[in-house]
Amino acid sequence: MTFPFSAIVGQDEMKLAMVLTAIDPAIGGVLVFGDRGTGKSTAVRALAGLLPPITQVEGCPVNSADVKDCPDWAEIGSKRTVKRPTPVVDLPLGVSEDRVTGALDIERALTRGEKAFQPGLLARANRGYLYIDEVNLLEDHIVDLLLDVAQSGENVVEREGLSIRHPARFVLVGSGNPEEGELRPQLLDRFGLSVEVASPTDIGQRVEVIRRRDAYESDRAAFLKTWGAEDAALRKRILAARKAVKALETPEQTLHDCAELCVALGSDGLRGELTLLKAARALAAFEGDTEVARRHVRKIAPMALRHRLRRDPLDEAGSSSRVNRALSELFGAFQTAAE
Repeated sequence: MTFPFSAIVGQDEMKLAMVLTAIDPAIGGVLVFGDRGTGKSTAVRALAGLLPPITQVEGCPVNSADVKDCPDWAEIGSKRTVKRPTPVVDLPLGVSEDRVTGALDIERALTRGEKAFQPGLLARANRGYLYIDEVNLLEDHIVDLLLDVAQSGENVVEREGLSIRHPARFVLVGSGNPEEGELRPQLLDRFGLSVEVASPTDIGQRVEVIRRRDAYESDRAAFLKTWGAEDAALRKRILAARKAVKALETPEQTLHDCAELCVALGSDGLRGELTLLKAARALAAFEGDTEVARRHVRKIAPMALRHRLRRDPLDEAGSSSRVNRALSELFGAFQTAAE
């Protein structure tokens, strides 16, 4: 069993970003940049244990919820549906294109003389999460492939006499160390939220990290039992927010705030506004509010916009500082009460 999500010490922004994508996958995924050993991979794997199970057709290689959605090439023999954990699929560095997209089933071709498709990682990740550690070191041709699939929501394989299509809708989660290289702008823009993590400097917090990890490794069953209630409560909140998010009211002023902030920051296109709105709406649902307010936009703006800013050689402030500065200039000092 993985380390419980609720037991992760600190890193509140990273945990919130992942929870929001669980509420509304349309937000577009999470990019986590930071030092080694800051819990990036642990949080992603812990999310898998936190998420509610999905219902899928038994044996469907693309996790379809209904038998009519199963691709013809899958040759599904059962119409029975089963519950299974939300898929979280690792995409390793150096992976081949065939392993990602799928390819001709060589064993079947040699033993039976049949031309059949062997699904890849994109099929397994459908309706789930695709996780890339050290995403900034990913090879360019794999990046291009992911960009195409992320935009269309469909994987298309046209090679070796095969012509295959199948749904490939997933939440993309990437992590990396900025010292090891930058991410291509095209892929960077595909992540809905971007968070920065750092090693804690508070001694008490570091001690708590050590204490919990030691307890987990010493008696895993007891540790999981201790934190099971916390994870269950968080899972319940996520499910409630999923139901509530579509019914939330979005005042005209909130739309105006999103647009005004993005114009002030000079973000390209409209993806920034749309992501900001979706994330603010998911946050409002998670907090049990009935409408999306300015405080939700303010809280979520740095993670929704920091990776979309153009570089300004005359401004040495970091992207997070630039977002917070724009928020203060437009909306005044932050208030915790309803705005």
